[in-house]
Amino acid sequence: MFLAFPSLILAMAFAAMLGPSLVNTIIAISLVGWTVFARLARAEAMKVKNQPYIEAIGALGAGKTRIITLHVTPMCISPVLVQLTLRMGTVILTAASLGFLGLGVRPPLPEWGAMVSDGRSFLLDQWWISTFPGIAIAIVVLGFNLLGDGLRDIMDPRLRR
Repeated sequence: MFLAFPSLILAMAFAAMLGPSLVNTIIAISLVGWTVFARLARAEAMKVKNQPYIEAIGALGAGKTRIITLHVTPMCISPVLVQLTLRMGTVILTAASLGFLGLGVRPPLPEWGAMVSDGRSFLLDQWWISTFPGIAIAIVVLGFNLLGDGLRDIMDPRLRR
């Protein structure tokens, strides 16, 4: 079900069901975004599990818990970490969209989507009310994408020369 619907629509449904607050926004975004990381972690674990050195470690008498914690998990962390930093832009945009629609954080707490929404009625006379929070969203999303790209370059051994 989580992969069948667009993530923003599903997050809106969860946020509307739970009510507008910071905790509910985090829960709604988490409920929508977990599938990407679960699929990636499973695929990486299956790939590492079939490596010959894992069989050799098992043949030496290591238990399944030891193999998972000391050998499989460290090999699966880097792709998941890179994907996490790359998906942070989507998470920020989803949170801003929920705030823009009034389903996110309530007014005593500052939120960029709510700031953009509040400035809509003043857009012709006081354009900066909506523009600067929008620019801040764009800069932070770009920053996380560049961070994820840099982490991928650092952590991928095939790209090292």
